[in-house]
Amino acid sequence: MATSGRRGGRAVIIEGAVELFGKVGYHGASTRDIAAAADVTVASIYYHFKSKQQILQAIMVEILSEVIEETRSAVLAAGGDADDQLRALVRTWVLFHIRRQREALIGASEIRSLDEEGLTAIIGLRDQQETLFRAVVDRGVADGTFGTPHPREAARAIINMSRSIVTWYRPDGPVSPEEMAATYADLALAMAR
Repeated sequence: MATSGRRGGRAVIIEGAVELFGKVGYHGASTRDIAAAADVTVASIYYHFKSKQQILQAIMVEILSEVIEETRSAVLAAGGDADDQLRALVRTWVLFHIRRQREALIGASEIRSLDEEGLTAIIGLRDQQETLFRAVVDRGVADGTFGTPHPREAARAIINMSRSIVTWYRPDGPVSPEEMAATYADLALAMAR
């Protein structure tokens, strides 16, 4: 479904690319296809982006930056208790992946399509997100709240377990997003303990 060309700008191009990449993948979409999906001209795309690669990178940087900000805020708002921090972190992580499912799925599946510069940027952002998870788990291990002998692996397992929701979760299914987030927070706590 094409969006209104009157809105213009980067946002409408990214929206069109997300829709198209979600349907046919990065390699299945041309710049002309993205322009049609966004209801803009090809010239408009090149005004905002040098290449289709830059559009993909913009999608991934945007989604990772947003989730990092949201998860950091959740941890800070949770207070100093490691249980509360991990519960808030996982709940926010899961709800984000449900809410931004299309973009998160592109981020997970199209990392292989990034050029070297884009891959370096995205790995840096992913490392920031992993560091937040590791810090919460490490803090819980240090204060005796968590007993896992493998905090680094536990943090990675929690990230990947929760991120995989984008491949199968359906909001119209029998479990609400909030229920799913609470379940995954319980699973994460069990793993860390």
